[in-house]
Amino acid sequence: MKYSSGPRSVVASGTDSAPIVLFDKEPSGQLPTAGWSVLDTIRRRQLLPDPAAWDFLSIALSVVVADGAASRSDSPDGWTREFEMDIALHDPDRWTPLAPALESALRFLTTDLWTLSYRGGGLLPTSPTKPRYPAADAAALLSGGLDSLVGAIDLSEQGLKLLAVSQTVRGDAEKQERFANRIGGGLEHLQVNHNASTPRNEKETSQRSRSLIFLAFAVLAATATQRYSTGGTVPVYVCENGFIAINPPLTNARIGSLSTRTAHPEFLGRIQQVLDDAGLRVRIENPYAEKTKGEMLQECLDQPLLMTEAAISTSCGRFQRFNYQHCGRCVPCQIRRAAFTSWGKRTPLSTFTITSGRWTKIMQLSTTFAQSPWRGSSFKRTASTAG
Repeated sequence: MKYSSGPRSVVASGTDSAPIVLFDKEPSGQLPTAGWSVLDTIRRRQLLPDPAAWDFLSIALSVVVADGAASRSDSPDGWTREFEMDIALHDPDRWTPLAPALESALRFLTTDLWTLSYRGGGLLPTSPTKPRYPAADAAALLSGGLDSLVGAIDLSEQGLKLLAVSQTVRGDAEKQERFANRIGGGLEHLQVNHNASTPRNEKETSQRSRSLIFLAFAVLAATATQRYSTGGTVPVYVCENGFIAINPPLTNARIGSLSTRTAHPEFLGRIQQVLDDAGLRVRIENPYAEKTKGEMLQECLDQPLLMTEAAISTSCGRFQRFNYQHCGRCVPCQIRRAAFTSWGKRTPLSTFTITSGRWTKIMQLSTTFAQSPWRGSSFKRTASTAG
């Protein structure tokens, strides 16, 4: 599939590339769009991100729309697709030499074949008259999930002032707000949505590229901070237990991205290299790359707060489809059950719709990860050392 993306003024129709409108609504509703509410939110908050962060967001928005619009079932093997993306950027010359590295990262993330090219005409919003620079030490993704909850608690307890960043999802937005308000006496919180729209009959639900948009939002926020504006490097925390970050397949048939790679250390390392080469002073960190979910719960630095909030968090990969309850059957639900069992606290676990025989298998895999000798430096691929 070929796609051409950018602001409405530079997106051409009538070519062999499907148009994607970025940072604007499309009145007819016939064209895929993304990003209009992000622009509005940043303007209202009077933030001034790095121009390169806007370009990275343009790339991420384009990828997430294409990922959602192209059905995997139409590909020859029922999974792998081919994408040719022509994306309008503010500074295409900065990003063109980095295209091969980003293509490689996307192939690892989604197991699709990506070709990226860039042209001029991309969005660079007008600077606010009086920019506001959040006085944060770091940006941290806050999804409404259990791991990001523990991460935000721990980082705040360690004395870091966080700018929490959330991709709003139906069923999680209120949880995100609640967690941000209760952690560390209240965190500054940026909730944004990619608003990626595609015709319903064309919607691909696998969403393997979604972590790219999460990272793009976090980078946008990090580069708007006072620390960044004065020349500092800003950490971006992606808090995910190491077992799910690697997400080992449960069967030999689940090769490639059939098992998601949302926070896989290989992917994060490749994206870090791209960001470094683009001159963006952010550092992606996952402090829990060598922890299980159970260890995260056991070692959380504010146990009373965790006990009141943990059961409210979301882990299920099919949360919306099960009427905003944990299905009890998907891998994230099984890991959640194992973690709560390991934690051993008298706190509600959550409502699970279904129980599953895979529970034993998950417990065995999680225990193997916890006891494995390769959890040390020989295994861990950190963003700062990725080549």
